[in-house]
Amino acid sequence: MNLRRLRAVLRHLIKQTHTLVLIYRHPQTPWYIKVLAAGVVAYALSPLDLIPDVIPIIGHLDDLLIVPLGIWLVMRLTPSDLWAECRQRAEREPHPTVPRSWVVAAGVLAIWVVIGVVIALGLHR
Repeated sequence: MNLRRLRAVLRHLIKQTHTLVLIYRHPQTPWYIKVLAAGVVAYALSPLDLIPDVIPIIGHLDDLLIVPLGIWLVMRLTPSDLWAECRQRAEREPHPTVPRSWVVAAGVLAIWVVIGVVIALGLHR
């Protein structure tokens, strides 16, 4: 894959992620789609992964599978007219507006710390 193609794919994923943010914010979106969209966006933007990126090849494999599969699932569950509306809006807006919340960031960090402590205690025994 050449660099130009890779950039195009990354731009497409950014637009799709922006569409998920708009789906999440839309008042007509069912709650279960909002939860799924928020989870996919949080995973895409989180610096913490299921498999650390420092592990060659496998470290990036989870990002290359989980995020596109999550986007696909949200797209399939969302009513087509709602998806089209949010997709068009994402195309019109020049920069994605990603919600920033210290509370959410602290919550994600706390979850990872708890997971790390549980794993450390399990390995220690």
